[in-house]
Amino acid sequence: MSGFLDQMAEGSRARVEAARALEPEAALAARAHATPRPPALNLDGRFDLIAELKLRSPALGTLGSSTDDLAARVRAYGEAGAAAVSVLTEPSRFDGSLEHLKAAAAALAPLGVPVMRKDFLVDRYQLFEARAAGAGGALLIVRMLDDQTLAGMLDCARELGLFVLLEAFDVEDIERAQAAVASSARQAAGQQPAVLVGINSRDLQTLKVVPERLAQLAPLLPRALPRVAESGLESPADCARMVAAGYDMALVGGALMSAPDPAAMVRAMLAVGRSA
Repeated sequence: MSGFLDQMAEGSRARVEAARALEPEAALAARAHATPRPPALNLDGRFDLIAELKLRSPALGTLGSSTDDLAARVRAYGEAGAAAVSVLTEPSRFDGSLEHLKAAAAALAPLGVPVMRKDFLVDRYQLFEARAAGAGGALLIVRMLDDQTLAGMLDCARELGLFVLLEAFDVEDIERAQAAVASSARQAAGQQPAVLVGINSRDLQTLKVVPERLAQLAPLLPRALPRVAESGLESPADCARMVAAGYDMALVGGALMSAPDPAAMVRAMLAVGRSA
């Protein structure tokens, strides 16, 4: 790695150490396990959407504010049919926080829609944080984790009942994700966490979108796992293209954050994707 991901990994490790100094992992784990079980991830089977709450993006700039009614926004996503809501919790470049995750989880629990912690996670401590905040899932960037850490994170997610979105950028990432899932399944006797595998078309080193990456890598994704197209989807027509390329789901952030009526955009994306 180099560039942006390195910076995010360094900042993430610093946040873990600061949090661990305030609350030891054993105490956090106990609090996480005592938190009410989050809603399960339920997929339509045709085309699904993970809608994202993201207040800022290094590539797109400011998209929202912490003074906005974040609970109303995520409820709108859920009521419009989103299968899950992704919440950015990285503070330095995305203006996120665990409090946003907690608020979103509380708002969506009555709808039975899980929230997913999206961050640059490097330590299982952060999965305990997510579960304690009410999350039902977490995103793991394969490239940021060595094989041992990735396996440990999958084991921890299984222990906590979290679904996992494994994010890949190239062939090597896909191969490592497949190997990690297969190993987890063998060791857990079929009790591995629900796993999604995604391709991010935004290069997180340069922050540029490489749209052709989604179509090029789709055939290499394991067909036994739900396949997620991430970044660069701006319209319902983009969802139709992703279905044609072989994706089962899309994660959409910037287009929803900037849409005048985000709920209408969710409904339109789902309708076009499912009809495709």
